[in-house]
Amino acid sequence: MTHSDSPGQDAALGRFLTLADTADVLNISASQAYALVRSGELPAIKVGGHGHWRVERSVLESYIEAKYEESRRMSLWQQSDYASLSEYSFGLRGAPGSTPVE
Repeated sequence: MTHSDSPGQDAALGRFLTLADTADVLNISASQAYALVRSGELPAIKVGGHGHWRVERSVLESYIEAKYEESRRMSLWQQSDYASLSEYSFGLRGAPGSTPVE
């Protein structure tokens, strides 16, 4: 999220976002945001007596940027000449199917 709808919108939300706010930013459901946090894919903290999850805005921005980079790299890999090659071991010591090195 590099641009907001209004100039003061980011400041109005504060440093930490609820899972509902996080879900809104990512355009996913609250349960999907919760799953990202529970799996550890999206770092968050628990605050308060009831342990409500909060995602720091900068962490969410980093997560989004990382996802863009991941998508870019996957796209480049799929376009490359090597995407159709099966995995190959180059005679590494102890690799299945490799020739023992003496």
